[in-house]
Amino acid sequence: MAGSPAEINDEGRGEMTPLQKHAAFFDRNKDGVIYPWETFQGFRAIGAGLGLSLVAAVFINGSLGPTTRTGKFPSPLFPIYVKNISKGKHGSDTGAYDAQGRFVPAKFEEIFQKHAHTNPNALTSAELLEMIRANRDPKDYKGWVGAWVEWKVLYSLCKDENGLLPKETIRAVYDGSLFFKMEEEMASSKKKA
Repeated sequence: MAGSPAEINDEGRGEMTPLQKHAAFFDRNKDGVIYPWETFQGFRAIGAGLGLSLVAAVFINGSLGPTTRTGKFPSPLFPIYVKNISKGKHGSDTGAYDAQGRFVPAKFEEIFQKHAHTNPNALTSAELLEMIRANRDPKDYKGWVGAWVEWKVLYSLCKDENGLLPKETIRAVYDGSLFFKMEEEMASSKKKA
């Protein structure tokens, strides 16, 4: 084996995909498995309140745990397996991750070409809603809800003082670095207080 479970990709070797890096932030003990309490801890670490963190843990693990499982039977603890996170990719999304969880730069740029009307390097709340609606696949209700929740939470946690969600922030979501940066910022602001 090439490394710890948190360092391997879907095929069991090499570097993690961007989607795996995105999910791996919540793997607080770095064992390759994310339990609801780790999702909760991860949300708290990036500055989310108790309510959002609790709802996120239930919603995320409840929806991704069964789809990323490794065996035939689901676990009552709803663990998410980082190596299988691409199996949890929902429809009605931007397409900025491909089916294997790799980043697709052209699809990322398309977000801004199509929907950034106010500022070419950021999205407003209204532009986010426009994008979410434009990406809806017919009768993909689970995907609609998943996309709406993901984007609204990101917007609420990361919008700037002008109500804009910057392009570099969205890029950092897709490359897997945003949550690590947010945790560092939260830790440093707590030290200053």
